[in-house]
Amino acid sequence: MVKRIALAASLTLALAACQDSGFNPSSRHLAPVPPATLTLMSNKNMTKHDPIVIRSFKKEAEVEIWKRNKEGQFALLKTFPICRWSGQLGPKIKEGDRQAPEGFYSITPAQMNPNSSFHLSFDTGYPNAFDRAHGRTGSHLMVHGSCSSRGCFAMTDEAISEIYAIAREAFSGGQRTFQFQSYPFRMTPKNLAQHRLDQHMPFWQNLKEGSDYFEVTRQQPQVGVCGKRYVFGGEDVAQGNCAPTLDPLVAQKRQQDEQQVAELVAKGTPPIKLVYDDGGQHPSFRRAFASLGGEDASLVIAARENRNLGEVSRPEALAAGPREIVLDASGQPKDQGQGTALAYASSQAPQESPAAAKVVARAPVTDVAPAAAAPAPVESKPFYQRIFSFGGRTQEAQASPRS
Repeated sequence: MVKRIALAASLTLALAACQDSGFNPSSRHLAPVPPATLTLMSNKNMTKHDPIVIRSFKKEAEVEIWKRNKEGQFALLKTFPICRWSGQLGPKIKEGDRQAPEGFYSITPAQMNPNSSFHLSFDTGYPNAFDRAHGRTGSHLMVHGSCSSRGCFAMTDEAISEIYAIAREAFSGGQRTFQFQSYPFRMTPKNLAQHRLDQHMPFWQNLKEGSDYFEVTRQQPQVGVCGKRYVFGGEDVAQGNCAPTLDPLVAQKRQQDEQQVAELVAKGTPPIKLVYDDGGQHPSFRRAFASLGGEDASLVIAARENRNLGEVSRPEALAAGPREIVLDASGQPKDQGQGTALAYASSQAPQESPAAAKVVARAPVTDVAPAAAAPAPVESKPFYQRIFSFGGRTQEAQASPRS
Protein backbone atom coordinates (compact mmCIF):
# COMPACT_ATOMS: atom_id res chain seq x y z
CA MET A 1 0.00 0.00 0.00
CA VAL A 2 2.80 2.43 0.87
CA LYS A 3 4.46 1.74 -2.48
CA ARG A 4 1.22 2.41 -4.32
CA ILE A 5 0.75 5.72 -2.55
CA ALA A 6 4.33 6.73 -3.34
CA LEU A 7 3.88 5.77 -7.00
CA ALA A 8 0.65 7.76 -7.27
CA ALA A 9 2.29 10.78 -5.69
CA SER A 10 5.24 10.67 -8.08
CA LEU A 11 2.91 10.32 -11.09
CA THR A 12 0.86 13.32 -9.97
CA LEU A 13 4.01 15.41 -9.69
CA ALA A 14 5.19 14.33 -13.12
CA LEU A 15 1.93 15.45 -14.73
CA ALA A 16 1.49 18.69 -12.83
CA ALA A 17 3.81 20.77 -15.00
CA CYS A 18 6.02 23.06 -12.92
CA GLN A 19 3.84 22.73 -9.84
CA ASP A 20 5.02 25.30 -7.36
CA SER A 21 3.32 24.29 -4.14
CA GLY A 22 6.33 24.54 -1.87
CA PHE A 23 6.36 27.21 0.81
CA ASN A 24 9.87 28.57 1.22
CA PRO A 25 9.59 31.86 3.13
CA SER A 26 12.43 34.24 2.39
CA SER A 27 13.11 37.86 1.55
CA ARG A 28 14.45 37.21 -1.97
CA HIS A 29 11.25 38.66 -3.48
CA LEU A 30 12.28 42.01 -2.00
CA ALA A 31 15.57 42.20 -3.92
CA PRO A 32 15.83 45.62 -5.59
CA VAL A 33 15.97 46.24 -9.31
CA PRO A 34 19.69 46.17 -10.21
CA PRO A 35 21.28 49.64 -10.42
CA ALA A 36 22.37 49.05 -14.01
CA THR A 37 18.76 48.33 -14.99
CA LEU A 38 17.55 51.48 -13.21
CA THR A 39 20.11 53.47 -15.19
CA LEU A 40 18.89 51.82 -18.39
CA MET A 41 15.32 52.80 -17.53
CA SER A 42 16.38 56.38 -16.98
CA ASN A 43 18.22 56.46 -20.31
CA LYS A 44 15.04 55.23 -22.01
CA ASN A 45 12.80 57.82 -20.28
CA MET A 46 11.21 55.24 -18.00
CA THR A 47 10.82 54.87 -14.25
CA LYS A 48 10.70 51.67 -12.24
CA HIS A 49 6.99 52.25 -11.53
CA ASP A 50 5.92 52.46 -15.19
CA PRO A 51 3.78 49.59 -16.60
CA ILE A 52 5.35 46.58 -18.30
CA VAL A 53 4.57 43.94 -20.95
CA ILE A 54 6.50 40.66 -21.11
CA ARG A 55 6.96 38.71 -24.35
CA SER A 56 8.45 35.23 -24.81
CA PHE A 57 9.70 33.47 -27.95
CA LYS A 58 10.33 29.72 -27.87
CA LYS A 59 12.40 29.25 -31.04
CA GLU A 60 14.75 32.11 -30.16
CA ALA A 61 14.54 31.16 -26.44
CA GLU A 62 14.25 34.77 -25.30
CA VAL A 63 12.03 36.79 -22.97
CA GLU A 64 11.61 40.52 -23.52
CA ILE A 65 10.62 43.11 -20.93
CA TRP A 66 8.89 46.14 -22.43
CA LYS A 67 8.11 49.23 -20.37
CA ARG A 68 6.00 52.30 -21.00
CA ASN A 69 8.05 55.47 -21.30
CA LYS A 70 7.25 59.11 -20.56
CA GLU A 71 5.83 59.50 -24.07
CA GLY A 72 3.17 56.93 -23.20
CA GLN A 73 4.49 54.23 -25.53
CA PHE A 74 5.98 50.85 -24.73
CA ALA A 75 9.64 50.38 -25.59
CA LEU A 76 11.97 47.40 -25.18
CA LEU A 77 13.85 47.53 -21.89
CA LYS A 78 15.78 44.25 -21.70
CA THR A 79 15.98 40.80 -23.29
CA PHE A 80 16.70 37.73 -21.14
CA PRO A 81 17.80 34.31 -22.47
CA ILE A 82 15.59 31.34 -21.57
CA CYS A 83 17.54 28.56 -19.88
CA ARG A 84 14.89 25.89 -20.55
CA TRP A 85 11.48 25.45 -22.12
CA SER A 86 9.92 22.08 -22.88
CA GLY A 87 7.85 20.43 -25.60
CA GLN A 88 7.56 21.55 -29.24
CA LEU A 89 6.61 24.75 -31.01
CA GLY A 90 2.85 25.01 -30.68
CA PRO A 91 0.20 25.58 -28.01
CA LYS A 92 -0.35 23.55 -24.87
CA ILE A 93 -3.34 21.25 -25.28
CA LYS A 94 -3.68 19.02 -22.24
CA GLU A 95 -2.30 18.23 -18.83
CA GLY A 96 0.94 16.28 -19.05
CA ASP A 97 1.91 17.09 -22.66
CA ARG A 98 5.00 19.07 -21.47
CA GLN A 99 4.03 21.96 -23.77
CA ALA A 100 4.81 25.50 -22.68
CA PRO A 101 1.76 27.68 -23.43
CA GLU A 102 1.39 30.09 -26.32
CA GLY A 103 -1.09 32.96 -26.27
CA PHE A 104 -1.97 36.19 -24.44
CA TYR A 105 -2.22 36.03 -20.66
CA SER A 106 -2.90 38.55 -17.88
CA ILE A 107 -0.74 38.46 -14.75
CA THR A 108 -2.03 39.88 -11.47
CA PRO A 109 -0.17 40.36 -8.17
CA ALA A 110 -1.91 37.21 -6.87
CA GLN A 111 -0.09 35.16 -9.54
CA MET A 112 3.34 36.24 -8.26
CA ASN A 113 4.90 33.66 -5.95
CA PRO A 114 7.55 35.05 -3.56
CA ASN A 115 7.99 31.63 -1.91
CA SER A 116 8.49 29.57 -5.04
CA SER A 117 10.29 26.24 -5.01
CA PHE A 118 12.03 27.60 -8.13
CA HIS A 119 13.47 30.69 -6.39
CA LEU A 120 10.73 33.10 -7.60
CA SER A 121 7.94 32.70 -10.13
CA PHE A 122 4.71 33.96 -11.63
CA ASP A 123 1.87 31.82 -12.95
CA THR A 124 1.06 32.47 -16.61
CA GLY A 125 -2.67 32.05 -15.98
CA TYR A 126 -3.06 29.13 -18.39
CA PRO A 127 -5.71 28.12 -19.32
CA ASN A 128 -7.19 31.47 -20.31
CA ALA A 129 -10.55 32.04 -22.02
CA PHE A 130 -9.15 31.09 -25.43
CA ASP A 131 -7.63 27.87 -24.08
CA ARG A 132 -10.84 26.95 -22.31
CA ALA A 133 -12.84 27.62 -25.49
CA HIS A 134 -10.74 24.90 -27.12
CA GLY A 135 -11.17 22.48 -24.23
CA ARG A 136 -7.52 22.67 -23.22
CA THR A 137 -6.36 21.54 -19.80
CA GLY A 138 -3.37 22.03 -17.52
CA SER A 139 -2.22 24.20 -14.65
CA HIS A 140 0.80 25.49 -12.73
CA LEU A 141 2.56 26.77 -15.86
CA MET A 142 5.12 29.26 -14.63
CA VAL A 143 7.89 31.60 -15.55
CA HIS A 144 10.41 30.77 -12.83
CA GLY A 145 14.04 30.35 -11.82
CA SER A 146 16.32 27.33 -12.12
CA CYS A 147 16.74 25.54 -15.48
CA SER A 148 14.09 22.84 -15.22
CA SER A 149 10.86 22.79 -17.23
CA ARG A 150 7.76 20.60 -17.51
CA GLY A 151 5.72 23.09 -19.51
CA CYS A 152 7.25 26.23 -18.00
CA PHE A 153 9.79 28.90 -18.93
CA ALA A 154 12.87 28.47 -16.70
CA MET A 155 14.98 31.63 -16.59
CA THR A 156 17.71 30.89 -13.96
CA ASP A 157 17.48 32.29 -10.44
CA GLU A 158 19.43 35.43 -11.32
CA ALA A 159 17.20 36.35 -14.26
CA ILE A 160 13.88 35.65 -12.52
CA SER A 161 15.03 37.72 -9.57
CA GLU A 162 15.39 40.76 -11.83
CA ILE A 163 12.21 40.06 -13.79
CA TYR A 164 10.27 39.64 -10.54
CA ALA A 165 11.65 42.92 -9.17
CA ILE A 166 10.71 44.81 -12.33
CA ALA A 167 7.17 43.41 -12.19
CA ARG A 168 6.86 44.10 -8.46
CA GLU A 169 7.76 47.77 -8.95
CA ALA A 170 5.28 48.10 -11.83
CA PHE A 171 2.53 46.75 -9.59
CA SER A 172 3.69 49.15 -6.88
CA GLY A 173 3.29 52.00 -9.36
CA GLY A 174 -0.38 51.14 -9.91
CA GLN A 175 -0.40 48.61 -12.74
CA ARG A 176 -3.19 46.16 -11.92
CA THR A 177 -2.20 43.45 -14.43
CA PHE A 178 0.59 43.02 -16.93
CA GLN A 179 0.32 41.18 -20.22
CA PHE A 180 2.38 38.07 -20.94
CA GLN A 181 2.55 37.41 -24.68
CA SER A 182 3.90 33.94 -25.52
CA TYR A 183 4.88 33.13 -29.12
CA PRO A 184 6.39 30.13 -30.91
CA PHE A 185 8.90 32.45 -32.61
CA ARG A 186 9.33 36.08 -33.60
CA MET A 187 6.60 36.88 -36.10
CA THR A 188 8.96 37.77 -38.93
CA PRO A 189 8.28 37.12 -42.62
CA LYS A 190 11.17 34.63 -42.69
CA ASN A 191 9.77 32.56 -39.81
CA LEU A 192 6.27 32.68 -41.28
CA ALA A 193 7.56 31.56 -44.68
CA GLN A 194 9.60 28.71 -43.19
CA HIS A 195 6.75 27.42 -41.00
CA ARG A 196 3.96 28.05 -43.53
CA LEU A 197 2.91 24.38 -43.70
CA ASP A 198 2.84 23.80 -39.97
CA GLN A 199 -0.43 22.48 -38.57
CA HIS A 200 -0.50 25.37 -36.07
CA MET A 201 -0.12 28.16 -38.66
CA PRO A 202 -3.78 29.36 -38.42
CA PHE A 203 -3.33 29.76 -34.66
CA TRP A 204 0.01 31.50 -35.08
CA GLN A 205 -1.47 33.91 -37.62
CA ASN A 206 -4.08 34.80 -35.00
CA LEU A 207 -1.29 35.50 -32.49
CA LYS A 208 0.48 37.64 -35.08
CA GLU A 209 -2.53 39.96 -35.16
CA GLY A 210 -1.86 40.82 -31.51
CA SER A 211 1.87 41.08 -32.10
CA ASP A 212 1.34 43.47 -35.03
CA TYR A 213 -0.95 45.69 -32.97
CA PHE A 214 1.59 45.92 -30.16
CA GLU A 215 4.63 46.49 -32.37
CA VAL A 216 2.95 49.15 -34.51
CA THR A 217 0.99 51.11 -31.91
CA ARG A 218 3.39 50.44 -29.01
CA GLN A 219 0.28 50.05 -26.85
CA GLN A 220 -0.82 46.94 -24.97
CA PRO A 221 -3.65 45.43 -27.02
CA GLN A 222 -7.03 44.82 -25.45
CA VAL A 223 -7.79 41.12 -25.86
CA GLY A 224 -11.11 39.36 -26.37
CA VAL A 225 -12.22 35.90 -27.46
CA CYS A 226 -14.91 35.60 -30.14
CA GLY A 227 -15.81 32.47 -32.08
CA LYS A 228 -12.82 30.62 -30.59
CA ARG A 229 -10.39 33.24 -31.90
CA TYR A 230 -8.42 36.01 -30.23
CA VAL A 231 -9.60 39.52 -31.05
CA PHE A 232 -7.19 42.43 -30.58
CA GLY A 233 -7.63 46.17 -30.58
CA GLY A 234 -8.37 49.19 -28.42
CA GLU A 235 -11.35 50.26 -26.37
CA ASP A 236 -13.84 48.73 -28.81
CA VAL A 237 -12.45 45.28 -27.94
CA ALA A 238 -12.54 46.14 -24.24
CA GLN A 239 -16.25 46.86 -24.68
CA GLY A 240 -16.88 43.47 -26.27
CA ASN A 241 -16.72 44.32 -29.99
CA CYS A 242 -15.96 41.15 -31.97
CA ALA A 243 -15.21 43.08 -35.18
CA PRO A 244 -13.02 46.01 -34.07
CA THR A 245 -11.80 48.66 -36.46
CA LEU A 246 -8.37 47.74 -37.82
CA ASP A 247 -5.76 50.45 -37.31
CA PRO A 248 -4.53 51.60 -40.77
CA LEU A 249 -0.87 51.29 -39.76
CA VAL A 250 -1.46 47.76 -38.44
CA ALA A 251 -3.19 46.86 -41.70
CA GLN A 252 -0.24 48.28 -43.62
CA LYS A 253 2.24 46.17 -41.64
CA ARG A 254 0.15 43.05 -42.18
CA GLN A 255 0.06 43.67 -45.93
CA GLN A 256 3.82 44.33 -46.09
CA ASP A 257 4.59 41.15 -44.13
CA GLU A 258 2.34 39.07 -46.39
CA GLN A 259 4.11 40.49 -49.44
CA GLN A 260 7.51 39.64 -47.97
CA VAL A 261 6.34 36.09 -47.20
CA ALA A 262 5.18 35.72 -50.81
CA GLU A 263 8.53 36.96 -52.10
CA LEU A 264 10.47 34.57 -49.86
CA VAL A 265 8.36 31.63 -51.02
CA ALA A 266 8.77 32.66 -54.65
CA LYS A 267 12.55 32.78 -54.17
CA GLY A 268 12.56 29.19 -52.95
CA THR A 269 12.49 29.40 -49.15
CA PRO A 270 11.66 25.80 -48.23
CA PRO A 271 8.96 24.94 -45.69
CA ILE A 272 10.40 23.31 -42.58
CA LYS A 273 9.39 21.59 -39.38
CA LEU A 274 11.54 22.08 -36.29
CA VAL A 275 11.47 18.96 -34.10
CA TYR A 276 12.79 19.07 -30.53
CA ASP A 277 13.56 16.08 -28.33
CA ASP A 278 11.97 18.11 -25.52
CA GLY A 279 12.12 21.87 -25.93
CA GLY A 280 15.17 24.07 -26.10
CA GLN A 281 17.28 26.78 -24.57
CA HIS A 282 19.19 29.88 -25.58
CA PRO A 283 22.50 29.21 -27.37
CA SER A 284 24.38 31.11 -24.66
CA PHE A 285 23.58 28.34 -22.17
CA ARG A 286 24.74 25.65 -24.57
CA ARG A 287 28.04 27.47 -24.95
CA ALA A 288 28.31 27.86 -21.17
CA PHE A 289 27.69 24.15 -20.61
CA ALA A 290 30.24 23.16 -23.22
CA SER A 291 32.89 25.47 -21.74
CA LEU A 292 32.72 23.67 -18.40
CA GLY A 293 34.51 20.63 -19.71
CA GLY A 294 36.35 21.78 -22.81
CA GLU A 295 35.41 21.46 -26.46
CA ASP A 296 34.79 17.72 -26.27
CA ALA A 297 32.55 17.83 -23.19
CA SER A 298 29.01 16.58 -23.71
CA LEU A 299 26.11 18.88 -22.91
CA VAL A 300 24.62 16.24 -20.64
CA ILE A 301 27.69 15.98 -18.42
CA ALA A 302 28.26 19.73 -18.38
CA ALA A 303 24.66 20.47 -17.44
CA ARG A 304 24.78 18.07 -14.52
CA GLU A 305 28.01 19.58 -13.27
CA ASN A 306 26.80 23.17 -13.42
CA ARG A 307 25.77 24.22 -9.92
CA ASN A 308 24.88 27.83 -10.79
CA LEU A 309 21.70 26.93 -12.69
CA GLY A 310 20.24 24.46 -10.23
CA GLU A 311 18.51 21.43 -11.71
CA VAL A 312 18.63 21.16 -15.50
CA SER A 313 15.71 19.02 -16.68
CA ARG A 314 16.38 16.34 -19.28
CA PRO A 315 19.80 17.62 -20.37
CA GLU A 316 20.10 14.70 -22.79
CA ALA A 317 17.14 16.14 -24.74
CA LEU A 318 19.07 19.40 -25.20
CA ALA A 319 22.28 17.81 -26.45
CA ALA A 320 21.40 17.54 -30.12
CA GLY A 321 19.37 20.73 -30.43
CA PRO A 322 16.34 20.97 -32.73
CA ARG A 323 16.18 18.96 -35.95
CA GLU A 324 15.21 20.96 -39.03
CA ILE A 325 13.12 18.81 -41.37
CA VAL A 326 12.55 20.15 -44.89
CA LEU A 327 9.02 19.51 -46.14
CA ASP A 328 7.62 18.94 -49.62
CA ALA A 329 4.62 20.77 -51.05
CA SER A 330 2.22 18.40 -49.28
CA GLY A 331 3.77 19.10 -45.88
CA GLN A 332 5.53 15.72 -45.61
CA PRO A 333 9.29 15.29 -45.00
CA LYS A 334 11.36 15.30 -48.20
CA ASP A 335 13.77 12.88 -46.58
CA GLN A 336 11.81 9.69 -46.01
CA GLY A 337 14.51 8.04 -43.93
CA GLN A 338 13.29 6.15 -40.88
CA GLY A 339 14.86 8.58 -38.38
CA THR A 340 13.32 11.61 -40.06
CA ALA A 341 9.92 9.96 -40.37
CA LEU A 342 9.86 9.00 -36.71
CA ALA A 343 10.97 12.47 -35.56
CA TYR A 344 8.33 14.14 -37.72
CA ALA A 345 5.56 11.81 -36.57
CA SER A 346 6.42 12.31 -32.91
CA SER A 347 6.07 16.10 -33.27
CA GLN A 348 2.62 16.00 -34.86
CA ALA A 349 -0.37 16.77 -32.66
CA PRO A 350 -3.24 14.25 -32.49
CA GLN A 351 -6.89 15.21 -32.96
CA GLU A 352 -8.79 17.04 -30.23
CA SER A 353 -11.97 15.44 -29.03
CA PRO A 354 -15.21 16.58 -30.77
CA ALA A 355 -16.59 17.69 -27.39
CA ALA A 356 -13.70 20.08 -26.89
CA ALA A 357 -14.27 21.64 -30.30
CA LYS A 358 -17.83 22.63 -29.40
CA VAL A 359 -16.89 24.85 -26.46
CA VAL A 360 -17.20 28.58 -27.20
CA ALA A 361 -16.09 31.38 -24.87
CA ARG A 362 -18.74 34.05 -24.57
CA ALA A 363 -19.09 34.94 -20.91
CA PRO A 364 -16.97 37.75 -19.47
CA VAL A 365 -13.71 36.56 -17.93
CA THR A 366 -11.00 38.20 -15.89
CA ASP A 367 -8.03 37.29 -18.06
CA VAL A 368 -9.31 38.79 -21.33
CA ALA A 369 -11.81 41.47 -22.23
CA PRO A 370 -15.46 40.30 -22.38
CA ALA A 371 -16.64 39.47 -25.87
CA ALA A 372 -20.06 40.08 -27.37
CA ALA A 373 -22.26 37.02 -27.72
CA ALA A 374 -22.40 37.25 -31.51
CA PRO A 375 -19.48 35.38 -33.10
CA ALA A 376 -17.06 37.12 -35.41
CA PRO A 377 -17.53 36.63 -39.16
CA VAL A 378 -16.06 33.41 -40.47
CA GLU A 379 -12.67 34.03 -42.04
CA SER A 380 -11.71 32.85 -45.47
CA LYS A 381 -8.62 30.67 -45.85
CA PRO A 382 -5.43 32.21 -44.43
CA PHE A 383 -3.32 34.28 -46.81
CA TYR A 384 -0.68 31.59 -47.20
CA GLN A 385 -3.31 29.02 -48.22
CA ARG A 386 -5.29 31.39 -50.44
CA ILE A 387 -2.31 32.58 -52.46
CA PHE A 388 -0.17 29.47 -52.63
CA SER A 389 -2.78 26.74 -52.01
CA PHE A 390 -0.81 25.46 -49.05
CA GLY A 391 -2.16 22.53 -47.12
CA GLY A 392 -2.61 22.31 -43.38
CA ARG A 393 -5.40 21.71 -40.91
CA THR A 394 -7.04 24.30 -38.71
CA GLN A 395 -5.85 24.65 -35.15
CA GLU A 396 -9.25 23.62 -33.77
CA ALA A 397 -8.55 20.05 -34.85
CA GLN A 398 -5.13 19.78 -33.28
CA ALA A 399 -3.72 18.61 -29.96
CA SER A 400 -0.23 18.00 -28.63
CA PRO A 401 1.20 14.62 -27.67
CA ARG A 402 1.25 13.64 -24.03
CA SER A 403 4.76 13.35 -22.63
